[in-house]
Amino acid sequence: MVDVDYKGSIMIGKEKHLRMYIGGEWVESQSKTVFATYNPANGQLLAKIARGSEEDVKLAVEAADSAFESSEWQSFHPANRGKLLYDIALKIRDKKEELSQLETADTGKPITQARADVEAAAKYFDYYAGVADKVFGETIPIEPGILDYTVREPIGITAHIVPWNYPIQIMARSTAAAIATGNAVIVKPAEDTPLTALKLAELIDETDLPNGILNIVTGYGQEAGVALVKHRKVSHVTFTGSVITGIAVMSEAAKNVTPVTLELGGKSPNIIFADCDMEEASEWVVKSIIQNAGQTCSAGSRLLIEENIKDEFLELIKVRMEKLTVGPGIEDSDIGPIISEKQFNRIAELVSAAREEGARIVTGGERVIIEGSKEGCFYRPTILDQVGPNQCIAQEEVFGPVVTAFSFYDESEALELANNSEYGLVAGIWTKDIGKAHRLAGKIKAGQIFINNYGAGGGIQMPFGGYKKSGFGREKGLEALRNYTQLKNVAVKF
Repeated sequence: MVDVDYKGSIMIGKEKHLRMYIGGEWVESQSKTVFATYNPANGQLLAKIARGSEEDVKLAVEAADSAFESSEWQSFHPANRGKLLYDIALKIRDKKEELSQLETADTGKPITQARADVEAAAKYFDYYAGVADKVFGETIPIEPGILDYTVREPIGITAHIVPWNYPIQIMARSTAAAIATGNAVIVKPAEDTPLTALKLAELIDETDLPNGILNIVTGYGQEAGVALVKHRKVSHVTFTGSVITGIAVMSEAAKNVTPVTLELGGKSPNIIFADCDMEEASEWVVKSIIQNAGQTCSAGSRLLIEENIKDEFLELIKVRMEKLTVGPGIEDSDIGPIISEKQFNRIAELVSAAREEGARIVTGGERVIIEGSKEGCFYRPTILDQVGPNQCIAQEEVFGPVVTAFSFYDESEALELANNSEYGLVAGIWTKDIGKAHRLAGKIKAGQIFINNYGAGGGIQMPFGGYKKSGFGREKGLEALRNYTQLKNVAVKF
């Protein structure tokens, strides 16, 4: 059981039950039912969580609508919204270790990575605090005697459906932007990882944010998530997750003509040219696929290597991978567990199918049994070679620490391979030839391109989103503000 003291918790027998947060109150689900969340490192029960349904979503929407329309929030100065967000960032940092421990218990990721995620969450609130009173309109020249100007207004009630791989960071990045621009927010955290969302709500409850501006409805996607997306008073949906679920979210939202921002999957390439710094490139190639055990939409899961250095480069990353430790995140191993047995089995099945189709396993490709954590689903970091570019393992998002290697002979073939995917989220280019790097950056169909780096330290300020089936709309940076505002034009004749 989780031993963190939640204001929203109650004891039922010897079990700790965590309630949801609606209208500034900690409440049980209307059905009084719960679901369980488990530590993926050892299978131990962390807590029982209120299981939200359509009735709970209705209450959250009513609370958000009332708060949004209230004179208190409508007259809330943008600068004061900024101060609130700064306060939240301070509270996150004050509870950084507690939040990090929760994130590791919930997701299984190494504690160092969890600490980085918590700091990133604080940075999102810092960043959007600074822009809350700097959301400008424009004046547009029309003709003499007419003053034409635009204003950006909050869109209303925003729904945020958060995935299980980066729960606190992804919740922070969209809710901070939504609150900064004056909206009311409803968050539906993933059922696998709800703990930091509830703890963050507790911290925000201690600020001066009016009740109802932030609401957390816990539960399953097919129950609470669907009800949230289809509610007619929800004005925008931000969803991060799989392509299949993203399509379902968009279809349901379309019935109410509700705009959506979708951040979906990825099959991102690292392109390695012979003239790159191979030591640095190999370090970042490995980091890009083992972060959160490869359970990252922007993972560098395809490795494109110039033919004349392929064997040498594969040996470099093989050596690096075989030095990595695999184990419980709380022990700060390099690679923690896969989130669930279901996800683990999918990874294993994809690798097994690739092997049957002729792929060569350079390293990894097997389960790791950890003493004392035998219930955990640990997978050894894996390199696959001799894979056809159109095989399943080369096209499907594995969502595990598995990278597939390919070779190319020239810049043109590298580009063709890089774009040979239904996804287009991120790409890394490794070369000392800056002209070649810029040519490729201009032609690769992906939302973020990194040259001689991968990730740029988290990139709070950089717009993030995809081409093709990686989704549309952008999060992070100033660009995200467009998601949560609507533009009004006013023309005045004088």
